[in-house]
Amino acid sequence: MRTDAQIQKDVIEEIKWEPAITSSEIGVSVSNGIVTLSGQVSTYSEKLHAEEAAKRIAGVKAIAEDIHVGVSTGYTRTDTEIAQAVLNALKWHTDIPDYQMSVKVEDGQVKLEGEVEWEFQRQNAKKVIENLAGIRSVINLIKVTPKIAPTDIQKKITAAFHRSATIDAQKIKAEVSGSKVTLKGRVRSISEKEDAENAAWAAPGVFSIDNQLEIGEPELVF
Repeated sequence: MRTDAQIQKDVIEEIKWEPAITSSEIGVSVSNGIVTLSGQVSTYSEKLHAEEAAKRIAGVKAIAEDIHVGVSTGYTRTDTEIAQAVLNALKWHTDIPDYQMSVKVEDGQVKLEGEVEWEFQRQNAKKVIENLAGIRSVINLIKVTPKIAPTDIQKKITAAFHRSATIDAQKIKAEVSGSKVTLKGRVRSISEKEDAENAAWAAPGVFSIDNQLEIGEPELVF
């Protein structure tokens, strides 16, 4: 069982190792495997990278995020400039139907609304704007309205688990009820838990996911 001190040390080192993070003002505290990130960064992208770095560490059960984005002078943009940049980013991304999107920007906070057919489109809409200058946060309210009827969802998800190099498919079970998928089993990290959920979202017809995967200690091989 990893101690909180060991987890804290690894999270701090992982954040320092991440080249996309330039800020040295990120604090890390750990209690019973729950990591709290605090401090201030210059961009929204840095904030996300800090969270992802913490998720990669073994023993992390959950993350409480309290990082503030204090946009520096070099990244300052008006809401109008940000809105235009967001619209352009969505327009130039071939996987996102920008004509079904609406964008609202207020004090650097971007709100995305609209409808898409696939979950990966909803996720990509947020990802393509995360690195834009001036953004403080992104609220993704885009709805997934699939046109494809769910067929053989469970087999498709299980096959996706077996293809993945980061998922131990033998320890994860996908239960399907209509268009809802429930994931059960045990994983080694938050990253693996999220990888399993992302794999399930890629299946056609999935409308909601209940991720009940438990995070346990990785097995030691001697």
